[in-house]
This record gives sequence, structure tokens and C-alpha cells, in this order.
Amino acid sequence: MPDKPSVLFVCVHNAGRSQMAAAWLTHLARGRVEVRSAGSDPGAGVNPAAVAAMAEVGIDISAEVPKMLTVDAVKESDVCITMGCGDACPVFPGKRYLDWQLDDPAGQGVEAVRPIRDEIEHRVRGLLGDLGVSAQY
Repeated sequence: MPDKPSVLFVCVHNAGRSQMAAAWLTHLARGRVEVRSAGSDPGAGVNPAAVAAMAEVGIDISAEVPKMLTVDAVKESDVCITMGCGDACPVFPGKRYLDWQLDDPAGQGVEAVRPIRDEIEHRVRGLLGDLGVSAQY
């Protein structure tokens, strides 16, 4: 893996789980990991409950917008983490692929999104350890 690893988070709409995961990794890695997120069928905007849940922990994702998953995004990433998008992510030799089974926050209130946010934080911290990057506070 290169000096600065690259991670791509993918979910269907790129409006909840993948946005929260990208925000956690960006926040905790402090520039030591290249972070991307995308969706196989991007939504119109980021889930307001996800925005509110992340704001509760001091992370602002209100300016984020859902992005379309591209072959280039996968090619440029060392690790591709899918979250409920099935086989939508192209597979290339030499890449590391993980599938995180997480509840979908779509249509949920902030109360239901908090445990998803917290589980994503836990998994991102584990990913940082796997990448050999310590979390920064």
C-alpha cells in the first residue's frame, strides 16, 4: 500500500452510510488517508438525519453532495468498502474489498441514525488500525 492509502466508501444513494463513513475517516485520519465516497444510484442530497447525527459529534457534512460511483474511483482506491450496494462496485485485481453490513438510515429519524453512526465510527477506527494509521483527535 502506498504511503498515503486511499479508501472508497460506496452505498446505493451516497446519502447516508458512505457519507458518514467518509466523514469519520476524514476527521480521524487528518489528511493521512485519501477519502472518497460514491453511490451506485446517487440521491438528490445527503440524508438530513445523517447530517444531524454527525453534527452531534462535531462533524459537519451539510455541504456534501452524493456522487456517482465511477470505475476510476475504484481504480484509484486501495480499499473499497461497500455498504448495501450488492454487485454495483466493479472489482479489480489487487484491490482490497470489504462489505460492511449496516442498517440503512434512509427514511429514519436521527434517533435511529445514531447507532448506525456509532457503528460506522467503530469500524472506521478498526480500518485505520488495519491501514497502520493512528486516529487523531
